[in-house]
Amino acid sequence: MSYLETQGRIFDIQRYSIHDGPGIRTIVFLKGCALRCRWCCNPESQSYDIQTMVLNGKEKIYGRDVTVGEVMETFVRDMPYYKRSNGGLTLSGGESLLQPEFSRDLLRAGKEVGVNTALESMGYAKYETIEKILPYLDYYLMDIKHMNASKHKEWTGKENTLMIENAMKIARSKMTNLIIRVPVIPGFNDTEAEILDIARYADSLSGVEKIHLLPYHSYGEGKYMGLGREYPMGTVESPSDEKMEQLREMVANNTSLNCVVGG
Repeated sequence: MSYLETQGRIFDIQRYSIHDGPGIRTIVFLKGCALRCRWCCNPESQSYDIQTMVLNGKEKIYGRDVTVGEVMETFVRDMPYYKRSNGGLTLSGGESLLQPEFSRDLLRAGKEVGVNTALESMGYAKYETIEKILPYLDYYLMDIKHMNASKHKEWTGKENTLMIENAMKIARSKMTNLIIRVPVIPGFNDTEAEILDIARYADSLSGVEKIHLLPYHSYGEGKYMGLGREYPMGTVESPSDEKMEQLREMVANNTSLNCVVGG
């Protein structure tokens, strides 16, 4: 069977994105996640099941089964934009590593047509799984949410040990550009001490030069309502621009990392 026939389950394809990697990108959002982060803005990504969401009084189905070849038919429409901007293909979720063969073959397809590839992931998988996709991956955009295992589990449902170990192994492999991303969540990890703990760990990883601080937002709140779920974050407000700039400066002054706000 050709790798283009590998099947997976997605819930969206977003074209003309300027985030989650360099240049203009197409982002493929895969279904399924092992974590249940309280601040998740894509609750439709968490379950692998195909779901119905009610938005503005209308039902919408989230989740469909596709082949790598079918995704690439959409992707290649925008080749001129990728070429001019040094853009490409990004996989997101959910956690793409829960569909490892589909993710690997999508990334392979991106490389075959001559664009750069990126994976937005928290690294929740055996390293042997990650190792199989690295030959096809240019940028690994890896979330590190907290350095404390018990607090990580309280807010996401899982401890962070596996992710922390995988970040080290990915960095040591030198097979991809590893960029650390930190969602800055009020009440969870938004103190200077907590952010600096993550930044210092990132700074210790071989070859890691960049860290992105991503401010919490509540844009996904309506999706929870559409799925008949309560929004876990309640009325928590986003961190101010001033707060984010203070954290950025603190990281820049205490590590060798290029620290930016946003992704």
